[in-house]
Amino acid sequence: MDVSRFWLIWPDSPALSLLLLALLAMTFLYAARLPMHQLIRAAGHAVGGPLRIASRWLLAAATEINDRNKAVLLAQGSRDLEKRVEREFERVATLVNRDLQGYPVLQRKLADEVTTIEEDYKKCGEVPPPPPDWVEAVDAVGKIKSGSGELATSILEGINQSINRIHDKALAEYRKSYEARHAILEKFMPCWRAIEKTLGQVDKNINGLLNSASSVDNLMAQYEQIVAKTDKAVHALTVSAITQFGIALVVMLVAIGGTFINFKLIALPMSEMVGAADYITASLRTSEVAALVIILVEASMGLFLMETMRITRLFPVIGNLSDRARRRMMWVALTLLVTLAGIEAALALMRDMLIQDKQALVQSLASVQQAAMADSWIGKIPTVGQMLLGFILPFALTFVAIPLESLIHSARTVGGALLMVLARSFAMLLRIAGNLIRQTSRVLVHLYDVVIVLPLWVERMAVGARSASARRNAAPVSLQPREET
Repeated sequence: MDVSRFWLIWPDSPALSLLLLALLAMTFLYAARLPMHQLIRAAGHAVGGPLRIASRWLLAAATEINDRNKAVLLAQGSRDLEKRVEREFERVATLVNRDLQGYPVLQRKLADEVTTIEEDYKKCGEVPPPPPDWVEAVDAVGKIKSGSGELATSILEGINQSINRIHDKALAEYRKSYEARHAILEKFMPCWRAIEKTLGQVDKNINGLLNSASSVDNLMAQYEQIVAKTDKAVHALTVSAITQFGIALVVMLVAIGGTFINFKLIALPMSEMVGAADYITASLRTSEVAALVIILVEASMGLFLMETMRITRLFPVIGNLSDRARRRMMWVALTLLVTLAGIEAALALMRDMLIQDKQALVQSLASVQQAAMADSWIGKIPTVGQMLLGFILPFALTFVAIPLESLIHSARTVGGALLMVLARSFAMLLRIAGNLIRQTSRVLVHLYDVVIVLPLWVERMAVGARSASARRNAAPVSLQPREET
């Protein structure tokens, strides 16, 4: 018997067997219609419900992360603005103490000088009054008649000559006096220029003070927005944090490149000092670990140096030290950094010597001209360059502490924003998946009814027939008129 035909009721009539099986399946499916509908809906709710709950939880978590990020961002922004405002007030105080401290004395001096100049100018314009005796003499001479004789004429001529002589003398004295006064005014020209220069400097200082005051006003306006927790302030702080994160990340990548070059400078000579055949693991040499430790120690000393100089504030313990302890720690870190830089310069020189020895072994038959070229000052340029590079790189890596601090502070905001975006994205995906599963359960319910469409059609016809017969069997309303009494 063929195994593939065991399900046939009548092996000779596959179509009839298939039709009978379909009818039996429809009957069974029709009988199990309500339980199957409930099972499909329950399965849809069982799978889609947790997804929707997880979506709501992720949305609530994203909202909480957003609130925390906002609180941290506002706190950090207010702290940075407080420091900036403090620095601006220090600049204003320095400007006032340095440039405007003697302004009242200067103002009094300028007022005295201006008063003196005005008085001298008024004196230069004054005309002295005529002598009072001349008035009486002129009146007496005026009473003499012109025809009084030769004696009167000679007296008048003598008086005229005396008056002209006295007039010329007085005019010369007045001119001399005016020249003296103008000379005095001319001597005031340097004083006027000095006054003008001083007033220009005072005006410049006042403008600088006004600019600083305007900057303080802008910072205080930003601080008020941060305290008010406005969306504009949060957006500005977020953009600033993302910008700082990008810049700090680029600088850190450059620093990593410098660290790699520094590692290559001292890895080879460290292999001669520690041992080239000594391995910590199968692929990790002890010399490489030692070179990396030296670089990390240099970076740590540079970080401590920046902390003691209060340029960075990654370690509050160092910032809370007394000034004396902090200065001692600064000198210790600087001494260790200089020592390690000198050791690295010596290792760079040793590296060049090792390379030259290896080249000498490989090229033992080199020409005399090549040997002379190696011994000349041109051949020593790479050696000097490596030594300088080995000495300067540790100090250059010291400044990595500044972008590192900025990267750490801004990474909190950027990471929180990314985490919030991921949480909302996963919440959206889970919500879509839950709705899709619920809709799929509804589609399966309708597909189930499509499979058993014949029994449902028969049921619908039977229900329609019963309702029609029930309407026909209903008693009609009597419309006969009442009998009149």
